[in-house]
Amino acid sequence: MNRPDRMPTLPGEALVEFRDGDFRVIRPGPFVRCAVTGVAIALDDLKYWDVDRNEAYASPQAKLQRLGVPVKL
Repeated sequence: MNRPDRMPTLPGEALVEFRDGDFRVIRPGPFVRCAVTGVAIALDDLKYWDVDRNEAYASPQAKLQRLGVPVKL
């Protein structure tokens, strides 16, 4: 959770703990950032994350890219 390589949290950005099947908002905000692309993801639209890395992803392709799987766009 306290990964030194994470992007700094911006004002308005939520701080979230990802769990299996859901997530817990630790600090309220309207969005989180994709760990791969940096794009803002509205909490209402958040569907993809990694529990072990505690990272959010904007799309399945972003998750695959993080895992090192070649992705064709």
